[in-house]
Amino acid sequence: MTPSDFQRRVLFITYAFPPVGGAGVQRVTKFVKYLPGFGWTPSILTPSNPSVPVLDSSLSSDIPGDTIVRRARTFEPSYALKNLVSAGSGERSGHRFAALRAAKDAVRHTLIRMLHPDPQVLWYPAGVRAGRRLLKDVRHEAIIVTGPPFSTFLIGAALHRETGLPLVLDYRDEWGLANRFLENKGYGRLAVRFQSVMQRRVVRKASAIVATTASSAGTLTRIRDDAGGTARVLCIHNGFDPDDFARPAPPARRDSRYRIVYAGTLWNLTSVAPLIDAVSALCRQSPEVAARLELVLAGRRTTDQQRTLTRLLETPVHVVEHNYMAHDLVLDLMRSADVLCALLTDAPGAERVLPGKIFEYMACRRPILAIAPPGDLWQVLEDYPAAHRYEPSDVGGITAFLARRLQEFETSATKQAIMWDDPRYNRREQARTLAGLLSDITGSSPGS
Repeated sequence: MTPSDFQRRVLFITYAFPPVGGAGVQRVTKFVKYLPGFGWTPSILTPSNPSVPVLDSSLSSDIPGDTIVRRARTFEPSYALKNLVSAGSGERSGHRFAALRAAKDAVRHTLIRMLHPDPQVLWYPAGVRAGRRLLKDVRHEAIIVTGPPFSTFLIGAALHRETGLPLVLDYRDEWGLANRFLENKGYGRLAVRFQSVMQRRVVRKASAIVATTASSAGTLTRIRDDAGGTARVLCIHNGFDPDDFARPAPPARRDSRYRIVYAGTLWNLTSVAPLIDAVSALCRQSPEVAARLELVLAGRRTTDQQRTLTRLLETPVHVVEHNYMAHDLVLDLMRSADVLCALLTDAPGAERVLPGKIFEYMACRRPILAIAPPGDLWQVLEDYPAAHRYEPSDVGGITAFLARRLQEFETSATKQAIMWDDPRYNRREQARTLAGLLSDITGSSPGS
């Protein structure tokens, strides 16, 4: 008999779930896909009308057809309305728009002061009711909540209090770092202190805490100790799904440009400025060399990042901008790259951040240009045979790298063959690790 012959059930509480798109959705989706093979059947509690920027129906194909999905309505406004009053939406300038910006800022700051830990807390009442009904209707052995948004942690803690089921907190990002970096936050000291209390209360109730980087696991261990909790803390990275790469690679390109691809959101934590600085320097040094360069970006961009990209308009560099692309399409784009670019700012704390896309970058087996501070990203790339790591301040080094690669590209028509396959980052193996954790905290094992 196999583990799947003895199924136990775990409830996932997640704000983002297919058909919602974005990087955060894939972690839960892949757990849901692979956990049944290790004896755990997931159920899902998620909003019926999430206030999100993108949808991606292609991710739904990973969800087993018999998965229980309960959706509860949130009272949040639509994403379009939230974005209307966001800090990054005021791209116009001049005196005539000053009053409008001031009004929008007032609305935004009022909402921030009222809604803790995040605007998604408006989902809390309906989420708790729907979760209560689901746990009454169907037996479950444990609860997993994933954040951000961290209001999901509050729903999980409430259901834990009512049922006594073991609670697992899955931190896709650290709570404190998310508040510091996410756009439109702007929390003051009182709010930060209040949220710290909220976090400690939830952590005390947890049986296990899961981080996505080794450094974050260390930070969360200290938070657990400060809270007086006893939760087991471990790291389960994000990863790649081999099934996503089973399709044939896209046809070889016939153009003569050297293609840099960046996939993901461009915002304050993933600023494109160091890359643009380097490309601009290359244009000044060798415009005829820079003319062979193509920069392709796929994903959403904040107003400030879009403004930074406009610096290349008067250069010979070919720039291609895509909005959010379905997951299968962006994988094809990534596999067409001559080099894939990963970006992280050098702000304090960013060294503990590990962009989830990096694992799919490695699975594409293409060279990777990582512009980031030394930290978890540098460490993960340590064993990757075609990683080129530069700090954001090393514009000269990045410029020299681009010049070398363009020269090599000019003299060689064959792409470098890269051998890489690390089971630590395989989504199936990560589900095995999570299944083992669930068995440990519930005191159950296949057949028990």
